[in-house]
Amino acid sequence: MFEVLDQRRSLTGNQKRIIAAAILGDMLEFFDYFLIGFVLAFVVGPWMLTFLRSAIVLLSSGIGAMVGAAFWGWMADKIGRRPVFNLTILNFSLATGALYFTPDNGWIYLTLMRTVVGFGVGGLYCVDLPLVQEFMPASKRGFIGGVVTAFIPLGVMIGSLFGGYLTPLIGWRGLFAAGVLPALAVLLIRVWVPESPRWLLRQGRVADAKKSLAWALEMDPNDLPDPTALECESTPTRFLDLFKYPRSLVVSWLGNLGAQTGAYGVVLWAPTLFVLVLQVSPAQAARAMIGVTLAGVAGRFAFSWLSEWMGRRPSGGLMGFGAALFVMLAGLCHADMVFGVSVFWLLLICAAFFFDGGFAVVGPYAAEVWPSHLRTSGMGSAYGFGGLGKIIGPLGLALVVGSSNVVKPEATLTAIQPAFLYLACWFALAGAVYLFLGVETKGRSIEEIDQGVKRLPAVAE
Repeated sequence: MFEVLDQRRSLTGNQKRIIAAAILGDMLEFFDYFLIGFVLAFVVGPWMLTFLRSAIVLLSSGIGAMVGAAFWGWMADKIGRRPVFNLTILNFSLATGALYFTPDNGWIYLTLMRTVVGFGVGGLYCVDLPLVQEFMPASKRGFIGGVVTAFIPLGVMIGSLFGGYLTPLIGWRGLFAAGVLPALAVLLIRVWVPESPRWLLRQGRVADAKKSLAWALEMDPNDLPDPTALECESTPTRFLDLFKYPRSLVVSWLGNLGAQTGAYGVVLWAPTLFVLVLQVSPAQAARAMIGVTLAGVAGRFAFSWLSEWMGRRPSGGLMGFGAALFVMLAGLCHADMVFGVSVFWLLLICAAFFFDGGFAVVGPYAAEVWPSHLRTSGMGSAYGFGGLGKIIGPLGLALVVGSSNVVKPEATLTAIQPAFLYLACWFALAGAVYLFLGVETKGRSIEEIDQGVKRLPAVAE
């Protein structure tokens, strides 16, 4: 039945609607997720928050996301992609809206609710990509999965606009109330996206699966051939079964850990380092970050195409080793200038093209390397494990530079070289994992990937 899907070379209007729904969900997800950064700037002074309390508030959503990714990923394999997609949007949207009722000096309430927000955000990211992939032909699955991630930074930009222009009018509590807007996306999901046909088949719901796939392909369900026994194969979803696929686990877990640790560390330090290296004001440093951000967006589109052109393994390797090279060079050449332009700034722009752009491979690939009955469970566990990078990155930087500040280690010029070498090693780890242990999924149907993953040898073929 799915050969009809994989033989398509163009997308139907309904398939494009599925992509649009996922893009909208991801954008609004990260809009909610990063609101706290803008709000904290307004309350840290009046509430006289200590460094420790501010750190707890900031880290709470990341911890929630680690747990939520694993839980919601497992649930999506158990009860279906569509209901979990909707539930995660409601989860983080309503939790953000509840922050409107944060009492003065209520940093504990803020922390608890931000943990709930993160719980939903981590889940949505690990459900929408597999849902999109299961409606796409094999020849476009990698490119489309990457493009969905390419729009994520727009969610942060929306948060920036809300924080910069609406907060003076509606206050920081009003900013949280605006976070309920993503709940409206649930209505769009209900209208546009049916349940995954592959998930329906594994539940034995053949007629529903044919209707779902026929809707996506805009054809009569009766014109679809009946599924094969392989396509209908049903396997119980048990979270511990992830450990029966050690290579899938190592590739997706360590790939995510290396990429997230390195990227979080660079982005955490970059604005402060611009102030020190370029000797500019914080406002000018923020503007310098625009170039870094835009390079990352361009990189996401580029790696979306590369994953389909050269394959997932070499693309992942290029991401890791490319980021490692430019981050290392940025540390070594941070004081150099070329035609009056900072080499440090230029090298970070190049690095962002690789480490941020590479997430167009990291996310979608983490779902592809798992068999169908564990696809969202595996991706959720990988994203959750990679979330440790938000702790390991700052902690490692603090140890390298000898600082007691483990959330945002004090940046000094003398610490740049060892710190950036430390971060480059994490990127290199990700690159090595993808290049030498990865499973190539380019152009292969999901059914072919399933069978290949289940009989993987100990080393790359």
